[in-house]
Amino acid sequence: MRFIPSSKLLSVLGAGACVALLALIAGVDVTTVAIPTLAGLALLGAVTSGDYLNSRRTWRNSVVRLSRTTPAAFALGARRSVSLNFEVEGPYAWRGQVYDDVDSSFQFEGLPATVDLTPGKRIAVTYEVVPTRRGEAQFGAAQLRLRSRWGWCELLERIGETQVRRVYPDFAQIARYAWLAGDHRLQEIGIKTYQQRGEGTDFKQLAEYRYGDPVRHIDWKATLRLGKPIIREFQDERDQCILLLIDCGRRMRADDRHNGVGSSHFDQVLNAVMLLSYVALQQGDAVGALTFGTPPGFEKSFAPEKGVHALNALMSELYGVQPTPTHSDYVSAALDLLKRYHKRALVIIITNFRDEDSSELGYALRLLRTRHLVMLASLRERIVGEMMSQPMSSADAMLDIASAHLYEQSRRDAFNKLADRGPLTIDAEPDQLGIQLVNRYHAVKRAGMI
Repeated sequence: MRFIPSSKLLSVLGAGACVALLALIAGVDVTTVAIPTLAGLALLGAVTSGDYLNSRRTWRNSVVRLSRTTPAAFALGARRSVSLNFEVEGPYAWRGQVYDDVDSSFQFEGLPATVDLTPGKRIAVTYEVVPTRRGEAQFGAAQLRLRSRWGWCELLERIGETQVRRVYPDFAQIARYAWLAGDHRLQEIGIKTYQQRGEGTDFKQLAEYRYGDPVRHIDWKATLRLGKPIIREFQDERDQCILLLIDCGRRMRADDRHNGVGSSHFDQVLNAVMLLSYVALQQGDAVGALTFGTPPGFEKSFAPEKGVHALNALMSELYGVQPTPTHSDYVSAALDLLKRYHKRALVIIITNFRDEDSSELGYALRLLRTRHLVMLASLRERIVGEMMSQPMSSADAMLDIASAHLYEQSRRDAFNKLADRGPLTIDAEPDQLGIQLVNRYHAVKRAGMI
């Protein structure tokens, strides 16, 4: 149906029904009540039909255009504004409500909104949205609910075009890192900084010696030539390669959000990937990525690139990736990476480790270490720690605490065995993964391990 009854029509029908009911209660004959009631209904039907036909004809003679103004892309969990802009031509004014067809993964405020479509004027309606899921989001045609010319019904019309926008991971962590780095306050978010002259492995420049600089870095030729102590300054080695091997299998579907608030584990992984990629690209290194744990043919691969633009290209490749129910084959992923990339690189495996993964993951790590420097980063569920720290208030609670301790102990023992074979391991809760990765990356750079 293209229309619904208006409140005016429903009020008249309700009043008529009450009058008829009171008449019947008062003892008036049914026939005497039925005849005027039916006549009134027929009259209302005729008037409403005429109102609808007249309003439809008037609407067709009106020219109403709708354009939607949205950001070019959205960030997960970031509140943004969307505007609906109306342009009206013709002699007729309209009043009603507009309800935009927002993607089901968005939370929104400000809809439906009342609009007065006045000829010759540009009307703007603004509402706010918050994306709750990465990937592509669709805005369909907006729905208008307009008051008819005589007010007996309301027209239902659709107007505007469908738009598709991308929802990327949240860039807030990168923005905060860049802001704090500019003020030399990275310690506030847990980033360890080692800004010392003369450190690193690549020559940077010559500078005048200052008290505390290492004597072994004095350039004696430059010192004799200039007549004052000159020191060589070094920087972390550049032009290296960072390869991110991202698990998208069933283990990465873990999610310990409360009432849907916050980001899922995999969303936090992509946030950490963005932060590490940003830092590595700023250091002059190349960053690439490869996913595994997906059905055949759905893997994502991003060849290593350098430069600030590489971060946007990487996120354009990964923004819609979601964890799947597929088993993660670590060995196949390692063989695939070895086949694709031959130059030595820092390979960072991001996964959700379980003790039963020890043998398979251990073999995959040995394969990768034949050619690359390998770092293993595993997610640790916050819910396990919460279960272990809960009070022993009942028998069920004590059973939960004992089970959580047993699970955590077996997982920790298995993870420590993997760590014994290589010092580059991270076991962190999802919201701390990005900070831990950046700190460990800096440690690798300072040590010149790649």
